[in-house]
Amino acid sequence: MPVKKGDFIRLDYTGKIQETNKVFDTTNQEIAEKDEISTEGKVYGAISIVVGGGHLLPGLDEVLEGMEAGEEKTVEISPENGFGERNPQLLQMVPMREFKKQGIKPQVGMTITSEGTTGIIRTVSGGRITVDFNHELAGKNLEYHVKVEEIIEDDAEKVKGMIQLHYPNPNLDPEKHEVTVEDGKAVICMDEMAKFDQQKSYMDITLARFRIARDIYENLDHVSKVEFVDVFEKKEETTEEEEVPEKLPEEKEE
Repeated sequence: MPVKKGDFIRLDYTGKIQETNKVFDTTNQEIAEKDEISTEGKVYGAISIVVGGGHLLPGLDEVLEGMEAGEEKTVEISPENGFGERNPQLLQMVPMREFKKQGIKPQVGMTITSEGTTGIIRTVSGGRITVDFNHELAGKNLEYHVKVEEIIEDDAEKVKGMIQLHYPNPNLDPEKHEVTVEDGKAVICMDEMAKFDQQKSYMDITLARFRIARDIYENLDHVSKVEFVDVFEKKEETTEEEEVPEKLPEEKEE
C-alpha cells in the first residue's frame, strides 16, 4: 500500500546542503560520525513520524505521499519548501555593552539566545556586534535522501513511535513502554527509566507528553483520550543467606 497523509511510518533520511554537499542532518549514525556531525546522547536510527503531521519540512511530506515500504528517493528542496528565504530584518546590531552586562565576550560564530530566539554572531566591530537570527539553513537549497522503512499498522507501535519522536532518550527501551489502546483511550506507562531522567525539566516532560498525546488523538480516529500512568512499585528486598556447612571440618591432630 502506498503511503498516504496521516500514515504512521518509520523513516530514514540524510539531508545535505546542495551548494556544498555538506551533510547537516541524518538518522544514520555512521554517516553522522563520518561527516563529524554526531551528537552525544542523540538516538540514531529510523524515526517514526506521521505523514503530513508537521514533523518534517513541507517539501519532504509531499514526497513521501505515494511511496511504498522499502522505497528510497532523493529529492531537492528549495528554500521556500525548506527553512525559508533569508530575512535581512533578522540581522540585528547589538551594542557591546549588552554583552558586557551578561559577562559575555562576543566572538564570530558564537551562538546566543535572546527572547527565546537563537542567533549567530556574524561580525564583531568596535562597539557593535552583528547577530544573525535567521535559521542557519535559511536561503539554502537542500537535498534529502529518504527511505520508508515501514508503514506502521499496529496502534501500540504507533504510540511507541510518537514517544520515541518526542521523548528521545538513549537510556529508554521502547520495548519497555506499556501501551494499551481500547475503548477510545490510549494508556501509556513509559519505561521506568523515564522517572529518573534528570536531563529534562518538568516543563520539557509536560510539553513532550502534550505533543505525544496530540499526535495520537489527531491521527488515530478511534482515540479521543490519552492517559499517562506513572507506576511506582515496591521492590521485594532479598538477602543472600550465608552458606553454613552442615558439619565443620575436623581439626587435624599434630
